[in-house]
Amino acid sequence: MGTGKPSGRDVLAHAVQRQRRRLTLAVLLGAGHQLGEVAVPVLIGVVVDRAVARSDGRLLALWLGVLAVVYVALSWSFRLGARAGERAAEEAAHELRVALVRRVLDARGGAESGRLPGELVSIATEDAKRVGAVNMALMSGISAFVGVAAGAVALLFVSVPLGLIVLLGTPALLWAGHLLGKPLERRSEAEQERAAHASGVAADLVAGLRVLKGLGAQRAAVERYRRTSRDSLAATLRAARAESWQTGLVLALTGVFIALIALAGGRLALSGAITLGQLVSAVGLALFLLGPLEVFAWVNAELAQGRASAARVAAVLAAEPAVGAVAPAAPVPAVAAVTPAPPVADAPATPPDPTPLPTPTPGGLRLRGIRLGSLAGVDLDLPPGELTGIAVTDPADAQALLRCLAREADPEAGGVELDGVPLTSLDPALLRTAVLVAAHDAALFDGTLAENLDPWATTVNAGPTAGRGPAENDHVLAASRADEVIRSLPHGPATRIGEGGRSLSGGQRQRVLLARALGAAPDVLVLHDPTTAVDAVTEARIAQGVREVRAGRTTVLVTNSPALLAVTDRVVLLDAGRVGARGTHADLVQTDAAYRTAVLA
Repeated sequence: MGTGKPSGRDVLAHAVQRQRRRLTLAVLLGAGHQLGEVAVPVLIGVVVDRAVARSDGRLLALWLGVLAVVYVALSWSFRLGARAGERAAEEAAHELRVALVRRVLDARGGAESGRLPGELVSIATEDAKRVGAVNMALMSGISAFVGVAAGAVALLFVSVPLGLIVLLGTPALLWAGHLLGKPLERRSEAEQERAAHASGVAADLVAGLRVLKGLGAQRAAVERYRRTSRDSLAATLRAARAESWQTGLVLALTGVFIALIALAGGRLALSGAITLGQLVSAVGLALFLLGPLEVFAWVNAELAQGRASAARVAAVLAAEPAVGAVAPAAPVPAVAAVTPAPPVADAPATPPDPTPLPTPTPGGLRLRGIRLGSLAGVDLDLPPGELTGIAVTDPADAQALLRCLAREADPEAGGVELDGVPLTSLDPALLRTAVLVAAHDAALFDGTLAENLDPWATTVNAGPTAGRGPAENDHVLAASRADEVIRSLPHGPATRIGEGGRSLSGGQRQRVLLARALGAAPDVLVLHDPTTAVDAVTEARIAQGVREVRAGRTTVLVTNSPALLAVTDRVVLLDAGRVGARGTHADLVQTDAAYRTAVLA
């Protein structure tokens, strides 16, 4: 599909092109099966004329042996062809899922914009599966076409009028099936969109179940999901009705077509234009044609659904990145050799030569005239090695600042520099190895506590943060008070905490997230409200622990917590999207009313 913006047609073409070898094998074997099916009624007619009509037992045995060989060949052709076709469909669906996951995980973001997580899951599973199934549909359709063509040729040998009926009628039948499939394509797309939205709403509600219970909003949440589910059901029923009408009408037309062939063959036999054996062959071929023509109806439905799903897949793959391409920057004197991350398939590629980070990375951040969301021109210097607190009068300012520092979005105006290097000149994935923005609602995953504290730990026995020495492990766990969480669990670090850490309390979850962020030991660490769910005594201990662990490295605490702000070297207040005040926590409490309101109220 290249590196441009793929369309639905590009997605379908790519899914088929990548599986051309398996698809070719499947088509050849499927065609062999269809040719064998055509040969059976022809051979039966030969047996009737040459053996049964003449009462020749030897010839009867010989032709029955030929029939047995044909049956074995067509049976194995079907088995092996179906296997190759299914393999092509599954491989194509898997490759699409991988491409979708790469696009969603692309460091530049953007794929998730306007889509709930459940919707992305639906696209990466059901829609990818439907696009992959187009390979099986093509294999079946081409094989069926070979069967119809071979049947028409056989009928031409039996009777020219019968052969012409098939040759002229089949294209008209296929065109009618294509026209009848258009409504199904539209309704299938709507069905998939509604189903994906319902999945997204369900995932969203489950993720926020604790908050909903705390607010007493379960009834409203259930009603919201019921409405979404009913809409999804209505769309599914409309698609099912369209499919049933399409299939029923195509089968009805097919039945009329077969009846016409049988009627014409019977009249020819009565007039003596064909023999009894030829009549048997003609009727057998007419009955055989019912199978391939039914396949055409199924293929039309599969292609309609595949086109609808391909359009949804293409929309994700072609989503605009949330941050722009890497811009050129002036060379940095001391650099580290860094291999850039591979580009995401089917998405705008990251330029191959981003500016490398300086070595070592002091960690100084500079913001100049930043405008993004509610930020209205922020000028801010975060010196390297300092612990800086940032308090806000509007939570939207904090969110915009975090998105900017994490480079989840580029500012509308102004720029951010890391040690004098513009962030826009750095590969986003490379940037995030130096600057870690630990969000307040970061994710925990299903697995053990040890695996969540250190995703790179190879064994539980190696400790919850196996990438560091024992003393540093203990220091990080003690600083975040995650050691208390470990002691409180029945199996210590080997305890499974469930998807999203649902077996942990809010305070335990925050301490685990903080331990993971501190353990990563980035050059620049930005923490957003890491202690909102812990008690005051624990919060004070955590504040001191963070200061000790991050001594000498750049750390930013985006919070209005007095306990955390009290241990910082200096505090900056963002008020109405701009820098409102600077100083130590103690000085600002005494001198700035806006700061007192934001932090102490």
